[in-house]
Amino acid sequence: MTDGQLLKAAGAEQPLVAYFSMEIGLDPSMPTYAGGLGVLAGDTIRSAADLDIPMVAVTLLHRRGYFYQRLDERGVQHEEPVAWPINDFCNRVNQHVTVEIENRTVYVGAWQFRVRGESGGEVLVYLLDTDLPENQPWDRTLTDRLYGGDDYYRLCQEVVLGIGGYRMLRALGYGHLRRFHMNEGHAALLVLALLEEKLASRTQEQTVPPDLIDAVREQCVFTTHTPVPAGHDQFPPDLGHRVLGDRRCSWLKACDHEHGLNMTQLALRGSRFVNGVAMKHGEVSNSLFPGYPIHSITNGVHAVTWAALPFQSLYDKHLPDWRRDHLSLRYAIKIPAQEIWDAHVTARRALVDYVNRETNAGFDRDVLTIGCARRAAAYKRGTLIFHDIERLATIAEQGGPIQIVFAGKAHPRDQDGKDVIRRIHEFRDHLRGKMAVAYLPNYDMTIAKLVCAGADVWLNTPLPPREASGTSGMKAAVNGVPSFSVLDGWWIEGHVEDVTGWSIGDRVDACMEPNGGMDACHAAELYYKLEEKILPCFYRDRARFIEIMRHAIALNGGFFNTQRMVSQYLHNAYRLTGEYVRRG
Repeated sequence: MTDGQLLKAAGAEQPLVAYFSMEIGLDPSMPTYAGGLGVLAGDTIRSAADLDIPMVAVTLLHRRGYFYQRLDERGVQHEEPVAWPINDFCNRVNQHVTVEIENRTVYVGAWQFRVRGESGGEVLVYLLDTDLPENQPWDRTLTDRLYGGDDYYRLCQEVVLGIGGYRMLRALGYGHLRRFHMNEGHAALLVLALLEEKLASRTQEQTVPPDLIDAVREQCVFTTHTPVPAGHDQFPPDLGHRVLGDRRCSWLKACDHEHGLNMTQLALRGSRFVNGVAMKHGEVSNSLFPGYPIHSITNGVHAVTWAALPFQSLYDKHLPDWRRDHLSLRYAIKIPAQEIWDAHVTARRALVDYVNRETNAGFDRDVLTIGCARRAAAYKRGTLIFHDIERLATIAEQGGPIQIVFAGKAHPRDQDGKDVIRRIHEFRDHLRGKMAVAYLPNYDMTIAKLVCAGADVWLNTPLPPREASGTSGMKAAVNGVPSFSVLDGWWIEGHVEDVTGWSIGDRVDACMEPNGGMDACHAAELYYKLEEKILPCFYRDRARFIEIMRHAIALNGGFFNTQRMVSQYLHNAYRLTGEYVRRG
């Protein structure tokens, strides 16, 4: 019996956990996500359905998506709104609620999306929508763009998510909710919505008594996903008063929130359990937010979603329980090497054919293919492999040919991220005739699955300690693709040198030099291991390379998955199983 079935047997038929996230990757054709945060949220919900966890989820509809990315020949990014048929995926809910924004009433509707799990379990997701005739024209656009607009637009969106989302759940009859999980600080105004409801039952109260704050804290769980300052929403005091009003801002003071409106701080103060998304990230978060005990629950991926079709068929043949129990992937150690290689060759062929069709890059099916697909941001150092472009070309000429496929969007207002994309195109042109380099436009879940499964080696080069977790390498591992990564985020836990992949910059102290010394050190390590370990293994010791692939599946695919992660949330953060078993 799964944990979810145990809860239901103990009388928990209605959802007990409400999961709030600004973005959720529910379907590749629904542009309701921007990147790793949203894809993780989607994987979380899929695993909750697999495990039959009594959960309901809330997000925004994003009628115009994040954006559709077009790249010109020079690698200059152009953004366009995304047009998608909402009715093809979601059903409109016949329920409206209201929120107050800047002393005006905004009506909020919702659409419902059903996520069905391998066990037959189901999680309903509600996508909030303000494009209603009752609203003023500008208010109708509040759920149009993910991470678009200015601070005012963003704060209004967060009112809709945190306060409107809570009111919508109540209006839909979700009266037995015990835990509210805020996936990043975007949903932190949920804390105020809970306070507001509790204050309404105490009409004589003019201020917020400490016991009400404690009662709210008991219900809330908060996951922080980034140590990068840009990932923590902060708004000036005057904007907070303008949007929220004086009464709600007075509640912030009761939550020890005196200066401005910091969503991370509000979520920290309002939650009984807080966690980072990898062991290292938990340590970094404790140093960033002293005074708050921050735990660690390392991220994962939904194995069934990210395994390419040839690997799904392989696992169905040898590991019949793997769809319902991702831990079964640990038994991949017994799968015959040739069958693993055959599945990989099929996945690589699909990637190479797609790259050539979309970019005319001239990729070869038999050449070592390095994949590097992430959000384009300066700290992720997508150009590190080109630090010494002549040495890279020499390594490929002498050790064996290399081809590199990149993908990733830069936030529309992130000029440094856009410059990364442009520079990769410059390096591509410089290496023409020596090494094939391609950049796939409009990176989404479909392209991610192709690249993560079809690459031979997964490259990840963030500037430590800024990588909170990273999940792209986990997706690769499910498909037997070893990682070649800086020791940061999840890779600190998943790395076993020459067994699950290779580290970049394992001599950490030697890299802690000023004036760009870390880039030079990591680049030197990258070139050394590419030349001395990876190329010889791939081209001249295929049996050993396949053994590394097999261990990537068994050790990393079997552990770094969202079924394990959601089980940890259930037992460590939600703590519902024991409570309802005792009641039963």
